[in-house]
Amino acid sequence: MAATFSTTIDSETFKGSVSVNTGLFIGGKFVEAIKQTTIDLHNPADGSVVTQVSLAGKEDIDAAVDAAHAALNSSWGAHVPAHTRAKLLHKLADLVESHVDELAALECLNAGRNYLQAKNHDILDVSANLRYYAGWADKHHGQTVETADGRLAYTRHEPIGVCGIIVPWNFPIMLTMWKVAPALATGNCVVLKPSELTPLTALKLAALVHEAGFPAGVLNVVPGTGAGAGQALTEHMRVGKVSFTGSTATGRAVMAAAARSNLKRVTLELGGKSPAIVFDDADLAVSVPEILKSLFAHSGQVCVAGTRVYIQEGIYDTLVPILVGALGAFALGDGFDPKAVAGPLVSQTQLDRVLGYIEAGKAAGATLLAGGSRLDRPGYFVAPTLFTDVPPTASIMTEEIFGPVGVLVKFTTEAEALALANASDYGLTSQVYTQHLERAVRVTRALQAGNAFVNMFSMLCPQMPFGGTKQSGFGKHLGQAALDEYTILKAVHIRVGAA
Repeated sequence: MAATFSTTIDSETFKGSVSVNTGLFIGGKFVEAIKQTTIDLHNPADGSVVTQVSLAGKEDIDAAVDAAHAALNSSWGAHVPAHTRAKLLHKLADLVESHVDELAALECLNAGRNYLQAKNHDILDVSANLRYYAGWADKHHGQTVETADGRLAYTRHEPIGVCGIIVPWNFPIMLTMWKVAPALATGNCVVLKPSELTPLTALKLAALVHEAGFPAGVLNVVPGTGAGAGQALTEHMRVGKVSFTGSTATGRAVMAAAARSNLKRVTLELGGKSPAIVFDDADLAVSVPEILKSLFAHSGQVCVAGTRVYIQEGIYDTLVPILVGALGAFALGDGFDPKAVAGPLVSQTQLDRVLGYIEAGKAAGATLLAGGSRLDRPGYFVAPTLFTDVPPTASIMTEEIFGPVGVLVKFTTEAEALALANASDYGLTSQVYTQHLERAVRVTRALQAGNAFVNMFSMLCPQMPFGGTKQSGFGKHLGQAALDEYTILKAVHIRVGAA
């Protein structure tokens, strides 16, 4: 029998209890890992151990895939009408909304997420995606095609089958639903591997899926490491699709595993080193808060963070002191602290990684304008950090750090800004700050990125597709486009009448 974690929290923003089963969720039940392996979970705000959860191995992945196929062949997929899937997704959205406080508290406790931001954004995004894709469940139609020989020809979208979904630790429940909602809406069954660092909200979601009345095996949740559960899932011969969000290096490993197994389909949302271009006509009252959010929200643990800020020379000397001066009011703290704007890094490993990049930036000759050190307090906190005079080949300029570290670069012309912005292996998002609509359209067309935002940080919504290009991956989350990621387009040809 799998254990349950329960605790009471008494903070300014949340007062109450949270409870979640810490086993694996396979075939509609919480169970211990077959080898009874567990892992400690830590509170990033102070480093303390929160609880232990079961850690899935290859045998557990096999069991989860078997459970998913059993559901697919009996109580889901072609056996359930689309309107029934939609009804269950709406029911799950209702339950998510009724548990918003507990889910946000778990995200804060386990992932270091700011509680109020998780409550007012992340969890609401989860329910919004569930409802959006519930609406699509019976509307992802094929086409009837006219042919020269008069045959009946049409296309239809069919579920792939069992989908492996691997999500990272930075926005655990929100990124989970970007993948799970369209997968379930289109009739697939899912084996979900959350990060072994931050699995609590995924496990709570599993309980809500059961409460909503989804058939056993439709969603299975198996926390585990990448080298263990992740590899077993991506190599599995009975998994037809893997959707992965994480580093570019791991994305390559996912592609290789898909290739050497059954050539399963793959969606990859990988690293980013996104540019923000600030032209000299930018409205600084709008631009400054957006740039700061882009750099330091969630302590920079955001794939769409605009960590390369290109500032036109006419406003460079004005804008840089404003950005540096604003950091004094950028309060870091425990996610339950209502005064905190951002929280800790997720782990000691991530803390060491970020500090290593900061030291590498100094060694490369970059000028440190602000931050650059760990805060003198418990937990994994790094001060918001800004560099200038950064060599173009320095690691802080070229590599994704996933921490509160940004670089400021002066440019002269639009052409120069575009050349600098596009000189990256990544192509996830981009930002442009200008009051000229013609320039905004021209520059966003020229930027080599899957997404472009004008006069705003990268705020996403269920209706618009999201995904990268270059080494930021391929495939789409969100929007109607995500439905195609989880379906097979079948072409049907029927001879009508005499031969």
